Amino acid sequence: MEKTKKKIVISNIVLIGLVSLFIDMSTEMVYPLIPLFLTTALGASPAIIGVIEGIAESIASLLKVFSGYIGDVYHHKKRLTFVGYSAAVVYKVILLLSTSWMGVLIARAIDRTGKGIRTAPRDALVAESCENKKLGGSFGIHKMLDMAGSSFGVLLALIFITSGLGFEKAFLYSIIPAIIGILIIPFIREKKAGKKQVEKLTLKGVKLNSKLKFYLAVMFIFCLGNSSNVFLLLKAQELGFSATQVILLYLIFNISSSILAIPSGKLSDKFGRSAILVPGYLIYGLVYFGFALLTSTAAIVFLFIAYGAYTAFISGAERAFICESAPAGFRGTVLGIYGMLQGIGLLLSSIIAGVMWETINSNAPFIFGGTLAIISAIIIGIILGNKNKYFNE
Repeated sequence: MEKTKKKIVISNIVLIGLVSLFIDMSTEMVYPLIPLFLTTALGASPAIIGVIEGIAESIASLLKVFSGYIGDVYHHKKRLTFVGYSAAVVYKVILLLSTSWMGVLIARAIDRTGKGIRTAPRDALVAESCENKKLGGSFGIHKMLDMAGSSFGVLLALIFITSGLGFEKAFLYSIIPAIIGILIIPFIREKKAGKKQVEKLTLKGVKLNSKLKFYLAVMFIFCLGNSSNVFLLLKAQELGFSATQVILLYLIFNISSSILAIPSGKLSDKFGRSAILVPGYLIYGLVYFGFALLTSTAAIVFLFIAYGAYTAFISGAERAFICESAPAGFRGTVLGIYGMLQGIGLLLSSIIAGVMWETINSNAPFIFGGTLAIISAIIIGIILGNKNKYFNE
């Protein structure tokens, strides 16, 4: 009986991961092409790209709290996940029709709206499909499949560019894996709760402990320097990498993150969240300083590998920490708050990065982001390692 139950739990996590795999394959078939499409085909500047990414992410961030809360209260996590992922198809259609950067902005806004609707309920589904002591590993499995899909998507984007098929064909064919991913969602199982528990849930009842509040505050400060990945691709392009090489670098990042996602998640289960989160933030800081100071081909390749390590370290451990620190019955809501703060930070950081790039130089956003990351790592180490009752009440 116990073995049968374990198989069901694992399959649910894998199903959620497979949805992310196909949707991310679809997304990454076009994402690394967006900055190239904007700059070469539509003539947009880095500042415009920063505005597009910032506005798109801010829309997503505001929706994450509401979708997380609705998922907790009405237990419609699967429905919200379905609606959110369906936006991936609409996104590609709008991209196909875009003839200016405004069209791309609308497309990205629709895509991020979908992300805002689906992210918190999806993560809550992952959390409820496993035991608390295995949260890191479970989020690691999801992240591994997610980044594997991203890797396939980037590889396909590379094939489209090198074969001369162009942006439009990539946008068109990217719709296929998105549809496959959506069709998997009905097979995911969602736990249902009784009506009495639902009626007691109100937003006023979301009381966060001090440690979680401090962590979210520091994470937001970090996010002010964590601008869109588009700027990493633009930096590589500025350093002389061709369009094909830029996409290869992005592929290397995705593969690195996919390989390290499960081990880092499991290590956070075994040794504690701070043992993975603090090194993760430190790696980010060093990577960003590297982008500002290093110019050799080998160094840039290594930095993209290290950036993948940062993504793997943070994704599983951070979500696991949020879930285990959230009040009972409010995991989706707190994950939504977490996502909202990330999104607002990305809005501000992307605009700041674009302005710094144009008014100071292309190194400025990376020095700024690296500095905030090192400071954040130190403070997070203090918060998560502190045994003082004040941080745990």
